[in-house]
Amino acid sequence: MKKAALLVILAATLVSACSPKEQAQQHQHKAPNGDLREQTASAGVLPEFLKNKPEPIRVVYQAAGQATDLLQWIPCFCGCGESAGHQSNLNCFIQKKNADGSIVWDDHGTRCDVCLEIAVQSIRMKQDGKSDLEIRKFIEQTYKTGYAKPTPTPMPSA
Repeated sequence: MKKAALLVILAATLVSACSPKEQAQQHQHKAPNGDLREQTASAGVLPEFLKNKPEPIRVVYQAAGQATDLLQWIPCFCGCGESAGHQSNLNCFIQKKNADGSIVWDDHGTRCDVCLEIAVQSIRMKQDGKSDLEIRKFIEQTYKTGYAKPTPTPMPSA
């Protein structure tokens, strides 16, 4: 219930910020761990693998695409550091942001409530004016017990 409420709040917050989808050629492939990856022209173009996913998941992916500077500093506690080689919560949604602005999306977040919840909490806190370091400390405190080992995420600058 709490997770769903957070997703609805984020969705309502971001609806006005949604940009029209760009047309682009998209390329899909499977990662060694089985995650589906798809490259799009930019963060404004969501991957096709989201087409039949619930709207709240698509909204979180769209928000993650706009919050790469934050989510790179936020660890994930679902176990994806060990199982998928993720370095941060960002990798649950985006495997790589290329120099040309294209994005390689990862479908891991479509199957993981922990990933979604961490992204929503982090982005919401950023919107409320919290620093990357404050958000990082909150996430670490919140997920330190009862969750998997965190991703090996570097600390943000103070």
